[in-house]
Amino acid sequence: MILGDLLGVGVYDDGGARVGRVADARFVVDGAPQQLMAGARLLGLVVSPHSASSFLGYERTGLSQPWPLPAMLRWRHRGSFLVLWEDIAMIGAESVRLRAGFTAYSPELDRSGQE
Repeated sequence: MILGDLLGVGVYDDGGARVGRVADARFVVDGAPQQLMAGARLLGLVVSPHSASSFLGYERTGLSQPWPLPAMLRWRHRGSFLVLWEDIAMIGAESVRLRAGFTAYSPELDRSGQE
């Protein structure tokens, strides 16, 4: 599956209740660079209950300019959360199902881009 195909797909809890849509994916870079790039792995998916649009980088704390844009995007993505790869039970072409007892983490990053 191509990551772009997953954006906007509905996300459901283990009971089948809709909790939002995939708004983004979160990757981490492990280890030292190998040749041109370091290895990246999928940490999890960012789920938004109100919008499947991108955060445009404004999930980083401390970004506030230009003023209307971060305020609007933070309002639009209120209630969004990060769900780790381990908490994803199934990914299909039309839906993502979360495991029972999944943990919803904050999608915010500090300004440097690290959690």
